[in-house]
Amino acid sequence: MDITIHTSSLPHDDPEAALTFYRDTLGFEVRSDVGQGKMRWITVGPAGQPGTSILLAPPAADPGITEAERRTIVEMMAKGTYGWILLATPDLDATFEKVRSGDAEVVQEPTEQPYGIRDCAFRDPAGNLIRIQELR
Repeated sequence: MDITIHTSSLPHDDPEAALTFYRDTLGFEVRSDVGQGKMRWITVGPAGQPGTSILLAPPAADPGITEAERRTIVEMMAKGTYGWILLATPDLDATFEKVRSGDAEVVQEPTEQPYGIRDCAFRDPAGNLIRIQELR
């Protein structure tokens, strides 16, 4: 089979804050931005990699979930336990400094992990965990 990962999704609860983080802090391209108000679906991705994207979506828009499930999602997002993604860069230290200077919440400074990778971690404005690994 020939399968690629095209788009992964993360929730957002504030589209403008999400745009500021993913576009301005991480340097991702905005590929689409549809909807209005807080009900916006924003697709972003790394420059030069048009085949890989992240869809930033409002979790409350899913018609298939109950009101209790919506409350649980909101609670998990507030705690930072709902969504996460792994990114990678060849220069972890420079990337860490750029993201930190964008006022992102630092979860972990660059650290050599016992399982053989070096990484750091942030939270985006919605509380999603963003781990960034160093490419070796």
